[in-house]
Amino acid sequence: MSKAKGYAALSAKAPLTPYSFERRAPGPDDVVIKIAYCGVCHSDIHQARDEWGGAIFPMVPGHEIVGEVVAAGDGVTKFNVGDRVGVGCFVDSCTHCAERDVDLEQYREGLVLTYNSVERDGKTPTMGGYSDHIVVKQGYVLSVPDNLPLDAAAPLLCAGITLYSPLRHWQAGPGKKVAIIGLGGLGHMGVKLGKAMGAEMTVLSQTLSKKEDGLRLGAQHYYATQDPATFEKLKSTFDLIICTVGTEIDWGAYLSLLKIDGTMVLVGLPEKKVPLHAAALIGGRRSLAGSGIGSIKETQEMLDFCGEHNIVSDIEKINIQQINDAYERVVKSDVRYRFVIDMASL
Repeated sequence: MSKAKGYAALSAKAPLTPYSFERRAPGPDDVVIKIAYCGVCHSDIHQARDEWGGAIFPMVPGHEIVGEVVAAGDGVTKFNVGDRVGVGCFVDSCTHCAERDVDLEQYREGLVLTYNSVERDGKTPTMGGYSDHIVVKQGYVLSVPDNLPLDAAAPLLCAGITLYSPLRHWQAGPGKKVAIIGLGGLGHMGVKLGKAMGAEMTVLSQTLSKKEDGLRLGAQHYYATQDPATFEKLKSTFDLIICTVGTEIDWGAYLSLLKIDGTMVLVGLPEKKVPLHAAALIGGRRSLAGSGIGSIKETQEMLDFCGEHNIVSDIEKINIQQINDAYERVVKSDVRYRFVIDMASL
């Protein structure tokens, strides 16, 4: 066992506070990572406040982890001490079930999340990246391209793959018109990635307050959805729409913006049910789909793609002592576009 320090929520809705705990002793297949930076995801807030239910306390959040390998077990072949690495949303998965698929492991039973989950032993809670170090099996550690700054690369481990996966799966690229609903921590990554893939990118946001940013990030078009004329003007326009917002919106209205056989993909998770009339789908043979994160294989592919195209997140770097204020600002959408914790401040 090794002593670790971090910040934890001790109960639902309690402010995060300094917390000491133990990491498991590294085994032959494990990598020990000194954490340099950890991104702040809105799902950290949902889970730390038990807004999705089933939270395990004390909880050390954080699944956008980057840092340096400081030790490796005798069986580790993929990494060496000093390597720049990342850890995303899960740290283990089922490796022997009949339906195992390394391309779809994120959707299979047996996934062990980076925090607010239970280790393979069935009893030890996982603790995330708001901490000084982490011990992870080599098969769940990712290589961060050398040309990407570590701090701005951290959000790629969740926000990046969450947008990359549906863009790739639904074949965003040249000749495709893609719309991103919401220009936040997720949405701004969708614009950057979709543009690099060659798609014609549009941002659909409530107002035009972030239009300048949207165009700078790579969108060719930017529309305010609070203007009813937007929905008339853009009717039957898009091949693909990705909805990044976690609030209740009129899915039917947005589906009307799809071409025949177009798809709207949900990556944001509203707390309440959103009603939908079947006619919104039937009229244009449209599809409403969902997408989660990505497999380890796809996440590495995404990181390599970002390295090739020099894509990172737009960030605001904070000290760990600012985390509770940062949570409140995320809830108010007062960040452009992702908070990243400098773990040297711990």
